[in-house]
Amino acid sequence: MLRISNSVELGDWEIELNAIRAQGAGGQNVNKVASAIHLRFDIHRSSLPPFYKERLLALGDQRITQDGVVIIKAQRFRTQEQNREDALARLRELIREAVKQQRARKPTKPTRAAKRKRVDAKTRKGKIKALRGKVTE
Repeated sequence: MLRISNSVELGDWEIELNAIRAQGAGGQNVNKVASAIHLRFDIHRSSLPPFYKERLLALGDQRITQDGVVIIKAQRFRTQEQNREDALARLRELIREAVKQQRARKPTKPTRAAKRKRVDAKTRKGKIKALRGKVTE
């Protein structure tokens, strides 16, 4: 079971984990041991609440395919167990980030003092630049 929140859990049958060989340099261990984990999670077939599914599918994340399948490849660690935990933690974090409520932005206006300060700085800078011209005698 993968616990997302107090009320939402994913069953083991919903997450497909495959061991594959890791890419990149690493010598003999990488070449002979399948320590990387390929995680696949189908959003449509999952037991997630509809709100979670909508938010996940609306994400513009490159790990989510057009078919609604989350694909995570974990190969950061040397052992298969650590990579499995890493993949599950990344899936959990992806789902939590998708359902996090964004705080509404309140538009603000600059104060009168801030406007005056900006204009004064501009005129001061303009006077300095005006002095850079050619010297006429």
